[in-house]
Amino acid sequence: MSIARLLDMGVAVLVACVAATTLFARPQLSRRPGRGTPHSGSRCNSDHDAPHLATFKWKAFLALQGAEVISVDVQNRRLNNSFKLTKVGVKDVKKPVRVKRPGRDLTLTTTFDIFVDLPASQKGSHLSRNLEIVTEVVEDSIKAPIDGLEYLTERIALELLDRHPYASQSEVWARSEYFLERSGPAGRKSLEPFQISAKAWAVRGEPAKTGKAIGVSIVGMTACPCAMETVRDELLGGYGKIPEGLPTITHNQRNITSVMIDVPPKQDVEADELINIAESCVSAPTFEILKRPEEGLLVKAAHENPKFVEDVVREVLAKVVERFSSFPDDVKVSVRSESEESIHKHNAFAERYTTLGELRKKTEE
Repeated sequence: MSIARLLDMGVAVLVACVAATTLFARPQLSRRPGRGTPHSGSRCNSDHDAPHLATFKWKAFLALQGAEVISVDVQNRRLNNSFKLTKVGVKDVKKPVRVKRPGRDLTLTTTFDIFVDLPASQKGSHLSRNLEIVTEVVEDSIKAPIDGLEYLTERIALELLDRHPYASQSEVWARSEYFLERSGPAGRKSLEPFQISAKAWAVRGEPAKTGKAIGVSIVGMTACPCAMETVRDELLGGYGKIPEGLPTITHNQRNITSVMIDVPPKQDVEADELINIAESCVSAPTFEILKRPEEGLLVKAAHENPKFVEDVVREVLAKVVERFSSFPDDVKVSVRSESEESIHKHNAFAERYTTLGELRKKTEE
């Protein structure tokens, strides 16, 4: 072996020895100047960093010696005179989920929000457990498609109580974009986007109590009936007569209507049906592709069917009561409608949160 090669090897061994000595030397925590002891010479940027570097050195040294290194579980620290938290968890966790739809299977890019409550005595929640559960459940859905997002969220809610023994309740939300084929004003077919959402909750007990709900959001349009009547009066004053039933000028709004309903045990709610209900209650649906003749047909249809947001919510409620007549009275229903105003800087909004029983009482009066 050449002398140059031997010198290179010697330098490499020397560098390695120096590095090992620096890393694994018994650490001495630096103390701040003026407290009785000088600095230990630890290579850190500040006195604040010294304890962290020392801890790292100790863990590395113990690991090399074959000793078990146990991390401190900060979340499990006990607190005194603290407060309970109703929701602690993670939001906006995105996962692919395979779902059975009528006649087909779909993979939906789904966003999850996952929570448990936290007792006053516990410092923090173990958030990584939430992510482990979602990953495991989603992987199962890839192998065997689920019946709906509401069933997936219910399973996650139950798993949360198993993995968080300090929690008394859990809550899971899931949201996903969803496409359905629609026919435009002139019969043109296109895939239109909608949003489906699911919610599930679980309460600890023997056995645990669970509940689930399914919901949808649609984007349609509304034509303002108030402005329409005002314009009609103006036209009557100027022209004297307007043919009966002829829609007059008004302003239009992009409308977002959402409906969510509890899914009782041994019952199913088809998201497609909720989409159909919500879309049928606005002035007109909206479409991605419209040629000029189709635009004219759609605007005409909307003006022949003017709606306030109040009208939209009430019509959705009426159709929900009719469609789910076999569901029990305690089933919760939420309907909201928001129109983005075209002539105002604000939006119009209406909402009703109730039960099927309350709605049935009203329809019977």
